[in-house]
Amino acid sequence: MTERTTNHQLRALVDESGLTYAALAKEVRTVAAECGVALRTNKSGVAHWVAGMPPAATTQRFLTVALSRRLGRLLTAVDLGLAAGEDEENDTIGLTLGADPLASLLLMWRCELDRRHFLSRSAYSVAAAALPLHHVSEIADRTRHAARTGRTVGMAEVEAVRDMIGAFSEIDERHGGRHGRSALVQYLRDDVAPLCRGRHATDEVRRQMLSAASRGVHLLGWKSYDAGQQGLAQRYYLQSFGLAAESNVPGHDGFVMRTMAMQGLKLHRPEHCRDLAEAGQDRAKGRVDVQVEALFRVVYAHTLAKSGQRQAARREADQARALLVGSPGDELPFWALTWGPSAPSVYSRMAKVFESLGEHHAAAEQYRLAAEARPGSYARIVALDLVASAEAQLRQGGIEEACATWHRALDHMGGVRSARTRKAVGRMRRDLARFRGRGVRCAVELEERARTALSA
Repeated sequence: MTERTTNHQLRALVDESGLTYAALAKEVRTVAAECGVALRTNKSGVAHWVAGMPPAATTQRFLTVALSRRLGRLLTAVDLGLAAGEDEENDTIGLTLGADPLASLLLMWRCELDRRHFLSRSAYSVAAAALPLHHVSEIADRTRHAARTGRTVGMAEVEAVRDMIGAFSEIDERHGGRHGRSALVQYLRDDVAPLCRGRHATDEVRRQMLSAASRGVHLLGWKSYDAGQQGLAQRYYLQSFGLAAESNVPGHDGFVMRTMAMQGLKLHRPEHCRDLAEAGQDRAKGRVDVQVEALFRVVYAHTLAKSGQRQAARREADQARALLVGSPGDELPFWALTWGPSAPSVYSRMAKVFESLGEHHAAAEQYRLAAEARPGSYARIVALDLVASAEAQLRQGGIEEACATWHRALDHMGGVRSARTRKAVGRMRRDLARFRGRGVRCAVELEERARTALSA
């Protein structure tokens, strides 16, 4: 019989966390559920781990994330006294902000193209969410130049990269995050990364190329988010931030911080969200067009509303609205075009501010404005705005109005492959179950369309 040796490192971390074995087991199950895995871990399992019987490799990752969240710092399986498995080194890919974001990205892209799943099943890391706050000054001030080889890269190449990423963005909005993902990975790896490391005609060309690459990586994060792969999305956002900070293009790094704040809010992980949104806004204030500044302010307002600072949230939201309507502004910079024009993005986020304040009628109206203001090619996000509007209408008791809005949302979902739209249809069916049970006609009719949408 093999003699077990107590895992003193793990026991020390569990003691430091203050969690009971039962509470830690619950946290591990929560992380696993976020990654789409159902675990039955209980306090006895934790006791076995501490006693020296290591968990399975996948469970090790969930345990590592659970303890990282509790202790507020990034841990690895080695820190937990667990043997480094085949993928141990890869578990932390993308969760650091090093001197060369491209080095991390090349490793991540290799894993994606090799169809290795550990990154797509990774969990959101609270500790990693704080990295831009700790590193923004150091990274923004860095003037490191990559090795310069090959032909001289000029603005023509920058424009070509922007056009290609713009095309990928348009496909993403029309058909969902699952379309074109591998092609985007290959394009960034084979074409954009060499251009970033090439010999540039001027420093401004280098800066704009890094900024364009950052937006491409940001789009990969968005695609991962849309597929429900939150840990992978976070890693791409972090590396997008690293590229944007290195580019030193005014406001771009703050825009990625804004995205990271939005992801944390969506996942109900409020840690660092307000600080990220505030820091992102500070990075952009006075350095970007007023229409772009409105995008920053409304997200900051959302974080204030979620943290219970109602009056401050209203002030920021009012300021965002004033910026939006006060001036037509200049043409949006390439990096700020991620979700299209400013106005619908501000309306949609304003709706979330009102939701957090419990004002559902105002939220429904803002979602309606957002859906109407977006270009027709933004099928997925228009559908999601309409779904959110219908949900707010239902909270106000307007069942027929909500059903009509849900029908409009379904009109936009044809041909869209998105985990978020599928979840939205699932929520709709659950919300309408009680009305179908009472024989409400519009709810019964909507159920037929919902089943068809989910089977497509």
